[in-house]
Amino acid sequence: MNTAMENIKQMIDVNTVVGNAVETKTGAVIIPISQVSCGFAAGGAEYETATATQVQGEGYLPFGGGSGAGVSVKPVGFLVVKDNDVRLLTVKGNQLAERVVDLTPQILEKIEALMKGRQKEVPLS
Repeated sequence: MNTAMENIKQMIDVNTVVGNAVETKTGAVIIPISQVSCGFAAGGAEYETATATQVQGEGYLPFGGGSGAGVSVKPVGFLVVKDNDVRLLTVKGNQLAERVVDLTPQILEKIEALMKGRQKEVPLS
């Protein structure tokens, strides 16, 4: 178990780059940046039965166990290095949804201004 955990630790070290750096014709170097998530679970249980048997003088109890693991790699962006300039280009998932969320306050302000303008134009009788 220790050997497996050490190998996994080396694999998912924060300094590990997933993918190779690419050098363009203009001399820029592009380095991919990714988010790596790992999860591990293991469990086991011994349970008695009505007919537990004796094995070499010790009580024998049935054992049940299981384990699982998962790894997720999600691209975050690219680090672009050219001459003395370093830029981070982020990868965005759903730009339309983000744009709608960003514009919502402005849209609400315009609707509110229109409603106030109509209230001024329509005299109360």
